This record gives sequence, structure tokens and C-alpha cells, in this order.
Amino acid sequence: MTGGLATEPGAGAVEQVGVALNQVFRRGILTATHADPVARFVRRYGMRMGASRFVAGETLDEAVPVFRSLNADGLRANTTLLGEHVQNEAEARAVAETYLGVLDRIVADGLQVNIALKLTHLGLDLGEEIAYRNVRDVVAHAARVGNFVRLDMEESARVDPTLRIYRRLREDGLDNVGAVLQAMLYRTPDDLASLLPLKPNLRLVKGAYLEPASIAYPKKADVDRAYIALAERMLAAGNFTAIATHDERIIQHVLDLARRQKIGPDRFEFQMLYGIRSQRQHELARAGQRVLVATPYGTEWYFYLMRRLAERPANVLFLVRNLVR
Repeated sequence: MTGGLATEPGAGAVEQVGVALNQVFRRGILTATHADPVARFVRRYGMRMGASRFVAGETLDEAVPVFRSLNADGLRANTTLLGEHVQNEAEARAVAETYLGVLDRIVADGLQVNIALKLTHLGLDLGEEIAYRNVRDVVAHAARVGNFVRLDMEESARVDPTLRIYRRLREDGLDNVGAVLQAMLYRTPDDLASLLPLKPNLRLVKGAYLEPASIAYPKKADVDRAYIALAERMLAAGNFTAIATHDERIIQHVLDLARRQKIGPDRFEFQMLYGIRSQRQHELARAGQRVLVATPYGTEWYFYLMRRLAERPANVLFLVRNLVR
């Protein structure tokens, strides 16, 4: 089944203008992310301005009470040690060792938390083999302690090596690992088709990176339609699917589809970000849906925060209000 999102009555030109302005805003924020003055300012004042709304803490000790609170409210969580694009092999190895410790801490504290990580944080920019060795150690340790690791997806140039590493891990007999696909990329339907024989555990996202129109949909409406079509294919395939979105129309579309097709909550879950739509997360959990909250921690929060700001103008206003206070 392939479908789409119906346009709300009366949306018209006003809604179209709003979407266009949001797209301009998003592009502006993502472009500014790499400007040195912006980076210096946000890194200096970001936590004071309220970046902690989106980050569980700068240390694991600070993050653990957040995980515990989410679990107490019926929410699962994943965590990420924030960082990416490491520049030396020793640093990449240190990140892998940190994740081994995080997995042990999760077991010791009895938390419902799994791991999501970026391969560039484990050395992908230094070589595919380096990243593979590091992430294999993390996934293998997670298997020993009964946990799960998600390979986050990064910029389009890293899709192929990320999926190659995912396939290698599966060939190694490691089934406790999942991948991520981005609806905004034109290539994603073909990537999904190639992965389905593996019976993969996949997370579907819209995509948070600034990509050229030659390889990605530039318009939100097209991304939304692609997301719905991909979600329907994933759910129809019968594998576990993580629906990662805050878009209420997509959430409702998936709920309606699951009801019609009798797809139980053991087959999919909604994934949302810590600090965004928290009330909706709790509503879904109380209604019997599986909900996972992405709850990162660490000192390297700058790029993560800037992507959150690019997603919603309201997030920028939140930080500005705190700065004024």
C-alpha cells in the first residue's frame, strides 16, 4: 500500500508560505552552523541558554537519572555520546571503549536504554576498516549483555560505507544491530529494497542534513510523501520499524494504518527526541504504544543542538528567551 497525507481543508496559500519560510530558516541555520562566530557564541552560551533541554547532561552520571525518569514514565530510551568526525585513531578507539562502559552501566542500573552511535565518531573518516573494528566490538559487547546498537545515518556521502558496515555486522552473525534510512534522499527506496532480505531493524527519519536537490527532495511535502510510502513498505514487510518523527500527521497516519492492518505495538515504535513534544510522548505511551526517547549526552553537543534549532523555529525562540533572561 502506498499513500499520502491529505492536505488539511483551508490550508491554502498561508500554509504554503509558512512551509517555504521554514525551509529557508532551516537552510540558514544549517549553513550558519559552520560559521566560526556562530560556533564560538553558541558553544560559550548554549548550555546557559537552555541547550540542556535537548541534552541529558555532559556526563553519563548526569544522564542516568534522566534515563531512569523516562523509564519510570513508561518510555524507553537510547543514548548517544555526542561527537562526530574524529581525527585520530586513538580518539576513535577511546569512544568505542566509552560505549563499552555505557553498556555495562545500563546493565548495572537496570535501565531500558540502548545505544545509537555515529560511525564518524568511531573513525569512519579515518577508514572504513577502523570504524568497522570499533563498532563491531561495541555491537558484540552489546550482544553479550543483551542490548542493541543503532548505527545512525549521517551525510549522504556516508550512506554507502554505513550500509556496508551494517551488512558486514549482520554477516558476522550480529543481529542486535539496526540501521537508519532518510526519507529525503532519492536513493532510499532502493536502499530499503536491498536491505529487506536481511529482515532488518530499521529506523526511518526525514533527514537532518543539508543536501543538494540533485540527490534529495528540497520540499517538505515531497519528503513527507516519501516518508509515508517508506513507512508503509517497512511495516508491510513485517520487520521491526522505528518511526522517528514529531510530525503529528505522520504519527496519526501510522496509528491508523496499524489499526487497519492489525499491526501490534511489538512490530514498531515511535521515536522522538528528548525535550521535544514530551507531552505527546507520554500520551502515546499511556495509550499502549512503544515510545523511545533519543537522549544524548556529552560535551560535544554543538552540532546536535544546531540541527535541533534548524528543525523548528520555536527551538530558537526558546534559547533566545533564556539568553534574555
